[in-house]
Amino acid sequence: MGDAYEREQQNNALLNSLSSKVSALKSVTVDIYDNARDQETLDHSSQVFSSLSTNLKGSASRLTRMARQGDTVAIMKVAGVVIAAGIALWLFLGWIF
Repeated sequence: MGDAYEREQQNNALLNSLSSKVSALKSVTVDIYDNARDQETLDHSSQVFSSLSTNLKGSASRLTRMARQGDTVAIMKVAGVVIAAGIALWLFLGWIF
């Protein structure tokens, strides 16, 4: 009878050990998944910034072309928009901070 009890205790110890190993494996798997998801977010952010860079280059090219043609009214409008956006940003950041 004592022998069966000792085997049961060994089985319980091994079962607890196996359970802790499974929990550790699950934790590693979740960490890998989270890391992969974060990497996907970084890749998407990289694509967004690349697109933004391309759009800014195109806008700068159009502004340069417009300035070379001497369209002073359009240049004044752009300058007004830039100044207004700067003031709005300054006020907004001043309000937040």
